Amino acid sequence: MAILDYVYDKFSKDIGIDLGTANTLVYVKGRGIVINEPSVVAINQKTKQILAIGDEAKRMVGRTPAHIVAHRPLVDGVISDFEVTEAMLKYFISKVNQSSVGFLSRPRVVIGIPSGVTEVEKRAVQDATLNAGARMAFLIEEPMAAAIGARMPVQDPAGSFIVDIGGGTAEIAVISLGGIVTSRSIRIAGDEMNENIIQFAREEFNLLVGERTAEDVKIKIGSAISMKDNKLKAQIRGRDLVSGLPKEVTVTDEQIRHAISRSVKTIVNNIKSVVEETPPELVADIMEKGITLAGGGALLRGLDKLIAQETAMPVMVADDPLTCVVRGTGIVLEDLNTLKDVLVLTEFEQIPR
Repeated sequence: MAILDYVYDKFSKDIGIDLGTANTLVYVKGRGIVINEPSVVAINQKTKQILAIGDEAKRMVGRTPAHIVAHRPLVDGVISDFEVTEAMLKYFISKVNQSSVGFLSRPRVVIGIPSGVTEVEKRAVQDATLNAGARMAFLIEEPMAAAIGARMPVQDPAGSFIVDIGGGTAEIAVISLGGIVTSRSIRIAGDEMNENIIQFAREEFNLLVGERTAEDVKIKIGSAISMKDNKLKAQIRGRDLVSGLPKEVTVTDEQIRHAISRSVKTIVNNIKSVVEETPPELVADIMEKGITLAGGGALLRGLDKLIAQETAMPVMVADDPLTCVVRGTGIVLEDLNTLKDVLVLTEFEQIPR
């Protein structure tokens, strides 16, 4: 068995995966992040063949004939379509290991999962990864991976507060001694804010817009607090629900802030709840070190200032927040023996000593 492991290690590249609702990122041991693409798959329903994955598949959404379906196999951070997720993982694993000999390209994989998922959902991710060609599949909770990726001292006997706001879920956790002390995983994040904007356009302007348009507007002018010195505007194009004809309207940052305010408030209230549930000794540590924001949601203008106001604690955005989780899986991958305690539902006995 040891000889076989040596041969596999020689010919396959171990990888870390941030399997996100919106984007999938892949880290290769010794090389860094090599893939960062939307979690969208285009499939030919007649042949069951994957036509495109990632950026190319996202461009196909809403523009395909009936027998070609482009969709996202993950909803709210968990697998909604097992077979398509498996096919997507197989594609990424083979893309990374394409230079390896076929039957020997079986890497060890560390993959991030939301902290609030059930045992069945954990098993689904692990099975999909193994069926996609992984030799071993190790799971790590996304807030833990994000904290490691943000270079927080997760193994120290001190409190580290991480908030990872992705596409499908917002993960809030206090970490100490390599474990999560208290946490919340809520299925309100970037996608919910996009839905808020779609609903706002429908109610305010009788305008039907797509998810991609809503996301573009959120990125351009979305904010969590008032932008007094820098008013922003953007155009939204869609279909008029009354006339059925194309229509363009101009919206302001204030309108978009109002549209997404309920989702933002829910995230902030859950952060406050986690603070309330945290042991006082760890709260003292967090008051000194502050709260770290990761994930795409951390880039929402003024969100750090709003959380700082509401919690009376310093708040900072991690360096390159979009890649924190996948960088965390990569750090664990590079030193699996030392960091094995941060993993969940793992095959410990298979980690070489």
